[in-house]
Parts: sequence; structure tokens; C-alpha cells
Amino acid sequence: MNLADTVENSGKTEDSSTPPAEEKNATERDPHAVFGKVDSAGEAVRAATQSRYGFKRVLATLRGWWREDVVGTVEQSAVIEKRRAECALSERYLFMTAMSAGIAVLGLLLSSPAVVIGAMLLSPLMDPIMGLGFALAIGDYQWLKKSARSLFWGTIIAVGLTAALVYFSPIQTITPEIAARTQPNLFDLFVALFSALAGAYAMIRGREGTIVGVAIATALMPPLATVGFGLATWNWTVFSGALLLYITNLITIALTALAMARLYGFESSLSARNSLFQNIAVATVFVALAVPLALSLQQIAFQTNSQRIIRAEIEEAYAGSVDIAQLDVDFRADPVLATATVYTPSPKVSAETEIEAALITRLGRPIEFSLREFGVDSGASAAQQAALSAARANEEAAAQQRAETLATRLALVAGVDEDDVTVDRTRRRATVRARELEGATLAAYRVLEMRIARTEPEWVIELLPPAGDLPDSIPFGEEGPTLEGAQALAVIEWAANRTGLPIVLEGREEDATRAAELLGQRGVNVTVQSSSGPVRAKWGGG
Repeated sequence: MNLADTVENSGKTEDSSTPPAEEKNATERDPHAVFGKVDSAGEAVRAATQSRYGFKRVLATLRGWWREDVVGTVEQSAVIEKRRAECALSERYLFMTAMSAGIAVLGLLLSSPAVVIGAMLLSPLMDPIMGLGFALAIGDYQWLKKSARSLFWGTIIAVGLTAALVYFSPIQTITPEIAARTQPNLFDLFVALFSALAGAYAMIRGREGTIVGVAIATALMPPLATVGFGLATWNWTVFSGALLLYITNLITIALTALAMARLYGFESSLSARNSLFQNIAVATVFVALAVPLALSLQQIAFQTNSQRIIRAEIEEAYAGSVDIAQLDVDFRADPVLATATVYTPSPKVSAETEIEAALITRLGRPIEFSLREFGVDSGASAAQQAALSAARANEEAAAQQRAETLATRLALVAGVDEDDVTVDRTRRRATVRARELEGATLAAYRVLEMRIARTEPEWVIELLPPAGDLPDSIPFGEEGPTLEGAQALAVIEWAANRTGLPIVLEGREEDATRAAELLGQRGVNVTVQSSSGPVRAKWGGG
């Protein structure tokens, strides 16, 4: 076989790699098709490569801009020197902290937002807290200890002063300004976070005027003043809630300052390992704070949604022909207690049961629902009857609110829970048994009762004291008990009537007998034991 035959035979031979006839014909018609496909694939690869390298170039450009035009323009030594100086424990710092605390607690007691804002502006607590963050960022532990010491003494002075002011104040009511700082949630953490970002930026870039707004936003002093209020009144709910808010603000501001100092490239003496450990610790602390605050926010959302659902169910039960005059929900009770006052032209006997069943289903938890229903005509006098019903409902609600406020005040002065206060709205009588308070005499308990009684002249107030020591002596003169003796007899009479215990008088028989007659005229069970010396009183009955 010659070469020509071989070529001819090989052209006739077909195997699996031979392209189909259509593709072959296409190739023959366009000899550049195959090369075109290869070129397209290559262009796609080159485009992807260029895109990847282009993105890296953008990042490199941004890094260079940040290092040169942002970080490079910050005078780190000047910033650190100024921040370190502001963290010193000085007379000015302690004085301004005390003044800010005093203004804050008075603003809280008066429920005056303007006064509270004034206290925020005066508070110097932001400086040592920011100092903590910067000191952690650069690894300066001497500065860290200096800032922590200033913050510690500032906190102690603020809490101590506010507690003393509240303790000696005749007003110890939980005002809206106080209540607003006893239930922190996740939103408070974000407020502190964004405020700290602004504050740290202002300190680094020299925008000191911004600090005024940051001081108002973070509000470090009002929570501390509320802590002092809770301490003075022995109210754990107020104390713990305000303390959590203060700690949240403190930690968030310090850690945010740390992050901003790192972002602006402040030189650090920390090793890479220590920096990594610090980053992990910061993330852990934020998560630890966020979890309880998120749960608190969830509880607030549940309460808001529950009130909306309760109103919707009431309106649905009456097919919309109802006006809800009052709705009170106690979420602290177990089960939840809800009381509604409504007036409607279509009274419905089964409304209370139907609404309660619907609420249990929709809320997914036990609830006790109480309904006060006032019927009104649908004719021409409907408006008048509705007005009368509304007036009765408002009067009832006001009386209920007044009784609750009185119970709260009595619980505070007696050092007990509100559940331990007995309030009889029908007879207008309120009674509470006080627990033994350190350093409190029977005369002090009597003064506390008299203070509350003066604010509620239409009520009978009874503060039942523990059977503490009676007055040491009852001085007598020629014409009877002296002024001091009369005061002692008044305390003895009050204590005996409140406790129901008998009194034993010892001393010179003539004076003891005269004292017994005076006490007996006021309903006190008295026994006289003659002896020498001035008249003294002690508890009888063993």
C-alpha cells in the first residue's frame, strides 16, 4: 500500500472522537469558530482575575487612605496625655461628681427631666470610663488602675450622697423618672454603644463639643442616683434594675472606647496573643450583657402586645359597641391579673368569661380577667349616662391608684413588700407591720407614721412597730410630766396601742401613778411597780 492509499484509507476511517457531521460542516464553513470559543473562555478567566485583583486594589487603596489620611492625622500622644489627665482623682472630680449626684436625685424625686438633664451635663464620670477603654487598648495598666480608682470613688460618693438625701427626704415615692431607669433592655445597650462611638470619635479627633450630647445620651448619673434611691428605701427591684443599667452603660462605653482606639491604630504594648485574648473577652462581655437585656426587651414587648390583645378581645366581645374607660394589667402576678372598666349600650353577662377564655388562648399563659361593666342607653340620654359612667369609672380608678400609691409608700417606710400592706378602701384604713430597722427607735416609727398620715388626712394610717426599747425615763416636775416626759408618754401610748402589749411603770410611786392615770385615760393597759428613782417604762406580759 502506497502513501496515497494510506492517506485515503485514514480519511475514511471513523472513530468515537470524530465530530458529528453538522459540527464538522460548521467548522468547515467557519474555520475560526473553535478558536473563538477558546478566546471567549480566556477572556472570562482574565476578567475574573482582573476583578479579583481589582477588589484587592480597592481594599489596598482604602487601607492606605485610612492609614495616611485618617490615622496619620491623629496626634496619639496628645490624645493619650489629655485623656490620662482627665482620669485623675482630683478635688474637682469628686466635687463635680457629688454636685451632679445631688442634682440628679432631686430631679428624680421631683420627676423633672430638665433637672435630670442638668445633672447629666455636670457629671464627670465619662472621663475615667473612657480612660479604662484607652488604657486597655494600649496596654497601660498604670493608667487602667488610675481610671478604675477614680471611677470607684466617684461611684461610691454618688451612691452614698443620693442614698443619704433620699433617706432624710420626706418624699420617697417612685416617680416616672425613677421607674424609667429600673428596667433596662437591649435598646439601652445600643444607646450606650452609639453614644460611646460618638464620644470616642470626638475625643480622638478633638471634637470636644460633641461630648455634651454624648453625656445626655448615655446618662450615667441618673442610674447611679436611682441606685442610691433603691438603697435608701430598701427597694431591691429599683436598686438592681438601676445598677444593671449603670453597669451596662459603663462596660459598653469602656469597651467601645477600646475598639475605637484599636481602629485608629493607637500603639499598644500588647502581644498578638494578648490582643486576641482581649478581643475574645470583649465579645464575651457584650454577649453576656446582651442576653439579659434582650430578655428584658422581650418581656416589655410581650406586655405591650398583651395590652393590645386585651383591648381587642374586649371590643370583639361587644361587637365594637363598647368604650374602655380603664384597663389595668399586673404582669408581676401569677397568673397575670387584668381588670377592665367599660360602658356599653349592650351589657353582656357572659362577657367576662368569654374574654378570659380568649385571652388564655391568645396569650398562651394563665390570666385572671375581671370586668366592671356599666350599661348606658342607646337613645338620646346615652351621652349623659356615658358621661356619668365615665365619671364613676374615673373616680374608682383614681381611688384605686391612690390606694396603691399609699401601699407603696407604707411598704417603703416599713421595709416590707407591698403585699404585706393591708389596705381597706371601704373604711379608708391602711395597716402595715414594720420590720426591725437598724438604729430605728419607737419615736422614729411614730414620726414615719405621722408623716404619711399628714399627706392622707382622710385615711387612718397604722404603722405597727416591733416591740423595741421604750423611752429611758419619764421626767416629772412639780405640776406633772415635763415636756420631755410628755413626749415620752406620747411615744409609750402610741407604741402600746399599736402593739397591743401592756406597759409596766417603775419609779417613785406618786409619779408612776400619775403617769399610769394619763396612759390609762388613753386606753393603755398599765401596771405600776413602785420603786425609787425616776419613772421608767418597760413592756409587760412576760
